[in-house]
Amino acid sequence: MAKALDGVRILDMTHVQSGPSCTQILAWLGADVLKIEVPGRGDITRGQLRDIPDVDSLYFTMLNCNKRSVTLNFKSPKGKQILERLVARVDILVENFGPGALDRAGFTWEHLRELNPRLIYASIKGFGPGPFVDCKAYETVAQAMGGAMSTTGWEDGPPTSTSAQIGDSGTGMHAVAGILAALYQRTNTGRGQRVEVAMQDAVLNLCRVKMRDQQRLQRGPLKEYPNKTFGDTVPRSGNASGGGHPGSALRCKPGGPNDYVYVIVQAQVWPALARIIGRPELADDPAFATVEARVERLGEVFAMIEQWTMRYTKFEVTRMLNEVDVPCGPILSMKDLIEDQALAQREIIADVPHPQRKSFKTVGCPISLSESPVEIKSSPLLGEHTVEVLGELLGYTRGQVEELRAEGVV
Repeated sequence: MAKALDGVRILDMTHVQSGPSCTQILAWLGADVLKIEVPGRGDITRGQLRDIPDVDSLYFTMLNCNKRSVTLNFKSPKGKQILERLVARVDILVENFGPGALDRAGFTWEHLRELNPRLIYASIKGFGPGPFVDCKAYETVAQAMGGAMSTTGWEDGPPTSTSAQIGDSGTGMHAVAGILAALYQRTNTGRGQRVEVAMQDAVLNLCRVKMRDQQRLQRGPLKEYPNKTFGDTVPRSGNASGGGHPGSALRCKPGGPNDYVYVIVQAQVWPALARIIGRPELADDPAFATVEARVERLGEVFAMIEQWTMRYTKFEVTRMLNEVDVPCGPILSMKDLIEDQALAQREIIADVPHPQRKSFKTVGCPISLSESPVEIKSSPLLGEHTVEVLGELLGYTRGQVEELRAEGVV
């Protein structure tokens, strides 16, 4: 069956996480992704956090499936010529080098556009134009400067990062949207364009509801927050949802670190919830019967529910609450998830063959297309496809590639 992005060729000049997460999605959707790597070393994550000596790390394998690896020293004269010829033959170039790195190497947007007027050139950077434009960014730096850390954690504790990679992979997903939009526009205009995504901007976009609350705070306290006092900025509020329906993580038996269930109290389910926890009188009690009354007593509300949840496991609680339409979910650990058979059947947890590791597990494609099923393939070994790609696209013989390798070009 044809893939959604069949025929689309991408030069992947990315490394670490934000760029590779973007290009891996595009590869899963059917694009031919050519990962350009430094000869002899490759993407730095190949060697980071290794669990098996001298074998590509899980950090690398889980972000680079379905790609072809080409080693190329594009700073050398011959390497620069090869890269220029490749640019002329691809649809998209994606990079996440430090600010100005490709420009200094002679690959400005103006030059790339001359080489290929149809090229879509996507850049992922830490920051957009402004005082931080030349600064480097990492996951937690992006979370710090995009609003996430100031609103995450407990009221009396320090700003806290989330383990969800909203700075790196979150920005990568924003880049996917921009690239696909530019690719679609090209079908009408015939012209490529520049796509730029900043990590700070992407994190802020994911913190949109907190920016909503910052504006609401100017008109008075945020009653759905459990905080007792408010300053002039949105506070950290622990596990409270901060949304229109209050929620909290409640303890379950046997009492381990992840034996919790997250319960949301919607207005329409309060009578059913009161009955199931053994307190049916609360449905008509003026102190708890209305949303406004419960908001004033959220601590009491969740304490009463928790007295009930502690009698059951998180899965038992989830089953019983779902039967009466109470929104809830068990806190699932990474162990829970990696062993989840339903996720495995859908290849959201996928077992991928690998020439060195035998196999590894990865998080599969979160996007499902009915006419373009995803087939997850192994990440490439360093330079595995150099001969193949240079021969296929540029007409080099194996002997010529070996000569370039001896010169340190590939």
